[in-house]
Amino acid sequence: MKKNMKFRRLFFTIVMSLLVLIISACGNDDASPEPESEGGTESSDVTLDSGMGEVTLPGNAEKIMAPFHEDALLALGVTPVAKWAIGQSVQDYLEKDLKDVPSIEWNLPLEQVLSHEPDLIILQNNMDSYEGSFDDYNKIAPTYVMKEETVGDWRKQIETFGTILGKEDAAKKAISDYEEKVADAKEQIAEGLGDETAAVIWAVGNQFFLFEQNRHSAEVLYSELGVKQPKLIEELGEADAAAWNPISVEKLSELDADHVILLALEGEQGIETLEKSSVWQSTPAAKKANVHLINDPSNWTNKGLIASQETIDDVLSALVK
Repeated sequence: MKKNMKFRRLFFTIVMSLLVLIISACGNDDASPEPESEGGTESSDVTLDSGMGEVTLPGNAEKIMAPFHEDALLALGVTPVAKWAIGQSVQDYLEKDLKDVPSIEWNLPLEQVLSHEPDLIILQNNMDSYEGSFDDYNKIAPTYVMKEETVGDWRKQIETFGTILGKEDAAKKAISDYEEKVADAKEQIAEGLGDETAAVIWAVGNQFFLFEQNRHSAEVLYSELGVKQPKLIEELGEADAAAWNPISVEKLSELDADHVILLALEGEQGIETLEKSSVWQSTPAAKKANVHLINDPSNWTNKGLIASQETIDDVLSALVK
């Protein structure tokens, strides 16, 4: 009897041990295989043409720096590791998304760039404005230099950034959504404004800058939204990117626009100057009380998807009743 009991216990122990081994083996079969090598992430790298020739960039970058082109990053849902600034001046229209992001000076001092420990740096094609060279920045992190045509076209920027960051679908959607916004706004303007003309003036201190037809976001106003240009804007022709000279109040007397969008920070001296100027008060827009003051010029003095969206909102608010 005692021998049978011992045999049963031994048999039970052996069976339980075998079950544990079988379960362990099954668990190992279900587990994901270990990567063969640490180089497995290389498949996500991106090779594309740039202003410095063909480059290969990491497809898994998280700490990205694209000074002055944060608009394109934000349009793709990416927050940069640092934001462009000149002293205390930043791109105000982006501050709702970037208020907690540290600044980096416009000329990209190497020590500042290094302090942010970027995984990827995206630069403009004009390297002369930077403190360091391409090689200097490329030693800190893989660096992409945009081509000239990419710098000047925010749609190409978003497409390029989308390729670099593996966000091609997000880039397509962002541009598609924008085109829908333009089409809707254009219809509202055609109905509400008709053939009335509009001009944009930026007051800086006591100086006045009249936007040519393609100067910054004026291109949105005229080319995309179809707002009619007054004769003086037509005569100015296309903007000279290298120069933008102020216009005198006396010259503004020739501005025959039905509406004027006046860009000026709150309390800017130029606002009072125009209010007190009999020359200005004799212009069609002033006579009709169609001078529309906007206190944040920052989206108007830039080109980008978000800048353009906010410009459209400003135009609708000012010109469509």
